[in-house]
Amino acid sequence: MKKLFYILGLLLLGTSCSEYQKIYKSDDIALKNKTAEALYNEGKYKKALKLYEQIVPSYRGKPNAERIMFYYADIYYKLRDHYLAGYQFERFVKSYPKSDKLEEASLKAAKSFYYMSPRYSLDQTDSKKAMQKLQSFINTFPESEHVAEANKIIAELRIKLERKYYEIAKQYHHTESYKVAIAAFDNFVIDYPGSSFREKALYYKFDAAYTLAINSLPKLVQERLVVAQGYYNNYMKYYKNTGTFLEDANSRIEDITERLNGYEEQVN
Repeated sequence: MKKLFYILGLLLLGTSCSEYQKIYKSDDIALKNKTAEALYNEGKYKKALKLYEQIVPSYRGKPNAERIMFYYADIYYKLRDHYLAGYQFERFVKSYPKSDKLEEASLKAAKSFYYMSPRYSLDQTDSKKAMQKLQSFINTFPESEHVAEANKIIAELRIKLERKYYEIAKQYHHTESYKVAIAAFDNFVIDYPGSSFREKALYYKFDAAYTLAINSLPKLVQERLVVAQGYYNNYMKYYKNTGTFLEDANSRIEDITERLNGYEEQVN
């Protein structure tokens, strides 16, 4: 009995494939469109895509082009071809600004860039595009039920960007390029004032200035120690009671104070 059902299944499959091939090779555009939409609704996206690729050029500018173009873009989205999904959804948004599907298309266009966003250490162009497009979505559809989701994704991408630029500054510190590290940490704090990496940035900026000072030519040491002292004060302004690096920071400031007192004694 099982063998009989297996044979019947193969026959049905063969008939189905044969019918699909006939439609695929036919010149009946309307039939291809109808079949493609049916396949889309059944979740058979690859087969549907092959038919849509054939008929899309023929429907451009026609009344039902809007519906076809949405399905065409959404198939790429469901197949996780995010580059083409983003491209096609953006075309849809520009071509059909009054569509009932505009909100969904706008969100999926933005999320396509989000899905292309790589790990933090790589180029973040797609992350930035996703953030811009998600913010545009929020501005355009402020009452959408997807606003919370869009905000959550933006926050996730912002943390990724913050980590990237913090790690770049930290790498300068690690390779003892202290002047560049100080400038990089400065830019980071300005660009991301609310970042979870802010304390680390302020501390390592101070640490870079301290290390630069004590390893400088004698004529530069005093001036650079004073600069480092200022960075310590700035760190303490925000993290006097909660800082993770208080012990190390206080140890360094004791050394700075002792060295600066030595200069004062020489003058006196």
